[in-house]
Amino acid sequence: MSGRDLFCQPRRIRRGAALTLVFASVLVAGAAAGSFDEPDRSDRKSAAGTARSAPVARTEEVAKAAAEAKADGKSPMEAAERAVSRSGDRWGAVYSQGEYEEFEEALDGQYTGVGLWARRERDGRIEVTKVQSGSPAAAAGVHKGDRLRTVDGENVDGQPVTEVVSLLRGDAQDAAAGTAVTLGLERGTHAWSETVRRARLSTDSVTVRKLAGGVTGGVTVIKIAAFTKGVGDIVRAAVRQAPADSAFILDLRGNSGGLVTEAVTTASAFLDGGLVATYDVDGQQRALHAATGGDTTRPLVALVDGGTMSAAEMLTGALQDRGRAVVVGSRTFGKGSVQMPSKLPDGVVAELTVGHYRTPSGHTVDGRGITPDLDVTAQGQAAVERAETVLSGLGDAS
Repeated sequence: MSGRDLFCQPRRIRRGAALTLVFASVLVAGAAAGSFDEPDRSDRKSAAGTARSAPVARTEEVAKAAAEAKADGKSPMEAAERAVSRSGDRWGAVYSQGEYEEFEEALDGQYTGVGLWARRERDGRIEVTKVQSGSPAAAAGVHKGDRLRTVDGENVDGQPVTEVVSLLRGDAQDAAAGTAVTLGLERGTHAWSETVRRARLSTDSVTVRKLAGGVTGGVTVIKIAAFTKGVGDIVRAAVRQAPADSAFILDLRGNSGGLVTEAVTTASAFLDGGLVATYDVDGQQRALHAATGGDTTRPLVALVDGGTMSAAEMLTGALQDRGRAVVVGSRTFGKGSVQMPSKLPDGVVAELTVGHYRTPSGHTVDGRGITPDLDVTAQGQAAVERAETVLSGLGDAS
């Protein structure tokens, strides 16, 4: 298991649908692109306060519980959480004002942290797997392969990576940029402590690299960690700049979703218009369409696994159903529900499930996931090599 101090959501957020399929927060962007039949809205924060599409009874029940709790001097957030739990909404979530703002910042491709990626080894040790360039951790001399032993004096051995990252971010204290955090580190036989200050950092949601050999013209690997703001345009630029005879691997493994408009823009890089998905809100069906002009000729493999979720599954289903990509890997997570936000007292926001989306062929993803065309259990670079083998076959067939 691995993680990074961007994507460790606060405890309440992790119980909900954070960084999954965010229709609710981006209706304004969809309307501007003509993909959603919604009135114009100026930004995502206003959408949180004005959304009208959540099932009326459920929304009113949660809002009533929060209002009554506030009137009685109790916590509106705790009351709203209990109401959502009673509703049986698997993906329903309740956020404090600060948590929701943090969530939106993450979707904007920014976060407050120290710039570390980490994973838990089999023996429970927490190992640094990457250090973001220009980050506080990098400035302090932290290196890939270092062991993270403590955070502010708390032993992190054996803890889930999500909890470790939450400590790094200071979620429990709503720590802001500039606050200090002390890291206990170990490199070989050398153990030491470094006190660093958290900073506002930008995410690296897209990485592009070239593989030489195997396929004529080489292979361009586009790895998308999450659909944060601007990802779609980065992918389209990478496709345009790739050699004319290049093939593509779209690596969506571990992609937890994000902004649906960015997933649609990414689909537009490989499709020439047409349907990406349909979805329903309060029983009304709507559709998402790709823009025209995408690349439809060069070979494409979509690489997925059980961590491929939500908006990433929507994209995978579109490319598979439209015959644009061969999907390689293991069955995806199976999160295909649509959430809408409602504003409650004290700035609390409740996101409630209002519908589900379907692939262009009408397949429901929620609870089922996407079945790959080729089941591959290999992980890491071995899975990429299998995908490259598939591309070689596609190239020969063309």
